[in-house]
Amino acid sequence: MEEQTGKPSAQNLGGRLYDCVREAWPGASKTIWWVLRITAIVSVLIYILRLSGALPWISSSLEPVMSFIGLPGEAALAYVSGYFVNVYSAIAASATLHLSARSVTIMAVLVLCSHNMIVETAVQKKTGSSVWWIVCVRTFGGLLLAFLLNKILPAQPQEVAEIVEYQSITFRDSFWPWLLALLKLCFKMSVLIFLLSVLQRMLSEFGIMKILTGIVRWPLKIFGLPADTSFLWIVANTLGLAYGAAVMFQEKEKGNISDTDIKLLNTHISISHSNIEDLVLFVSVGGIWWIILLSRWAASLILVWAQKLWFYFRGRFIKFAG
Repeated sequence: MEEQTGKPSAQNLGGRLYDCVREAWPGASKTIWWVLRITAIVSVLIYILRLSGALPWISSSLEPVMSFIGLPGEAALAYVSGYFVNVYSAIAASATLHLSARSVTIMAVLVLCSHNMIVETAVQKKTGSSVWWIVCVRTFGGLLLAFLLNKILPAQPQEVAEIVEYQSITFRDSFWPWLLALLKLCFKMSVLIFLLSVLQRMLSEFGIMKILTGIVRWPLKIFGLPADTSFLWIVANTLGLAYGAAVMFQEKEKGNISDTDIKLLNTHISISHSNIEDLVLFVSVGGIWWIILLSRWAASLILVWAQKLWFYFRGRFIKFAG
């Protein structure tokens, strides 16, 4: 019931908020359970690799790749850690290196394009994108951007990387810290996914989604993305790919976004996502923020428009052949 002023009463407002929470829970709980299973499996695998000593061996095999993009061979450990785990592990591994702003920027672009690969690719696959497409876009896109930055950015005196010898870990000393970190991560992801689901319901319920769509409409057009991806684009760019894609397949199940639009958005956020927290983290250790941000925006723009052309010509060919 509304007051004479035309504004919703507190009781009615509370009821609408309660409905948003109630309606968000079923879909959010399924999403949370699925994401947590993937996260736990990957965390266990990485922990086993560290126990076995295989992770530093994998890193050393990538030293030629590091030199190709202008980074010292020791930086391979940071890249591998970020690729299979997350940005935090990459920065932790980089902490022992004495890198210039130029090298930190190149490392940041490389890691931000292709971190947490297994978990985030699994989430994106569930939304309808090809695993091979996502892995290739993120892996080779990151390497190509790093290579180009190495050629474009002003050269600096040869850096001498100093790295503390990689410390082997034992099960007795590492198990409880690892388990505690995993539980904290799972709790954080669960809360964020649920809150995002509620927020999504609220934005729709109170008409805020239309306002957001109007605000980011023109930037999305430049990126080649449709207006119905507005909220998902905002989530992916502020909170990250895993959270954005988790909300995305809820939208897909409700039929609010087409398969083509999902694939285009997935391509964009594969290269450019989490542009607040992760960007700030790399800036805090010496990265140049505008190069890290604009280089990935430019790459995602080119990729999305190329994919749109591919969809167009493929459709014309199928129509002609049929």
